[in-house]
Amino acid sequence: MGTDHFLYQDKQECYYTKGTQRARFLYRHIWNQQQDVHFDSDVGVFVADTELGEPATKHWNSQKDVLEYNRRSVDRFCQNSNP
Repeated sequence: MGTDHFLYQDKQECYYTKGTQRARFLYRHIWNQQQDVHFDSDVGVFVADTELGEPATKHWNSQKDVLEYNRRSVDRFCQNSNP
């Protein structure tokens, strides 16, 4: 009897524009090695990358507290760790 394995990942990344104080926060939701949803602080909302990600995107974008938390993440995670 085989066992199915699935990989779930959340990745948070900070990108910096060289020579400026500007930072960009990127949250990536990955299911089974495929990114299905991402949040980019430059865009300010969740974006579905696959059909599988559409329900989560609609749900998260409808919640003001979730959006605000992710919009503030650029300050919380990136500005305090600027290389």
